Amino acid sequence: MALVEITPEKHGVLLDMKYATSDNFTGEPVYSQPHCYLHEEAEGLLCHAIEIADKLGYRFRIFDAFRPSEAQWKLWNHTPDPKFLADPRRGSPHSRGAAIDLTLVDCEGQDLDMGTGFDAFTPLSHHGNMEVSLNAQKNRILLMGIMTTANWDFYRNEWWHYQLFNARRLPTFSDSALPESMM
Repeated sequence: MALVEITPEKHGVLLDMKYATSDNFTGEPVYSQPHCYLHEEAEGLLCHAIEIADKLGYRFRIFDAFRPSEAQWKLWNHTPDPKFLADPRRGSPHSRGAAIDLTLVDCEGQDLDMGTGFDAFTPLSHHGNMEVSLNAQKNRILLMGIMTTANWDFYRNEWWHYQLFNARRLPTFSDSALPESMM
């Protein structure tokens, strides 16, 4: 299998899988189980990013990673906005296990201020938005620096979203590809 499970024990990350809760833009759970998977290539880049963040005194809190195609349809049917969601007919980098949504946390486990929450579908979420506080701008640049140094690409509309370069070269996966269903 090309998907690898990301766990706090193996990767030293915090998991807050938003789509397994009602704390997401749909207001209801999309996943029945809060599992976190990435394509094996993306998992390797995440491990590199984890090493960089650790040397700087930070850890990651992951909000979403692999998203089964069935979940992408649920999100799209709720909010069909191509500025913030990939049309499931094209396939999402998330549905390829090639994207991750995350933030940085300090040594005490507190999220750094990024100016908006996860999945805030507004221009305030865009990289380089000068309307968020100076501290939030610095934190976004720190996150972007760590992730791009680890060879991740960023999505300009979402400070939390990183993906493999040329992610669409990978196939999409449905929930049936997992050892344990997320849906």
